[in-house]
Amino acid sequence: MGIVNIDDQLHDNLRRASAVSGRSINAQAGFWIKVGMLCEMNPGLSYQEIVCRELRAAGVDPGALRVAEA
Repeated sequence: MGIVNIDDQLHDNLRRASAVSGRSINAQAGFWIKVGMLCEMNPGLSYQEIVCRELRAAGVDPGALRVAEA
């Protein structure tokens, strides 16, 4: 494991996002890095398509997670 230097504004955003997502700051950073890499490697896919693909790969049915419209 290494140390990554990021600017203060990004770190503040990372800290706030981790509180909302229920992840540790390190887990949130890892998530953003992984999704960013997947986005760069798959420019034709949207963020939602990438997350659905990753959920399916983990054995989760993304359709079961959708909220029914009122």
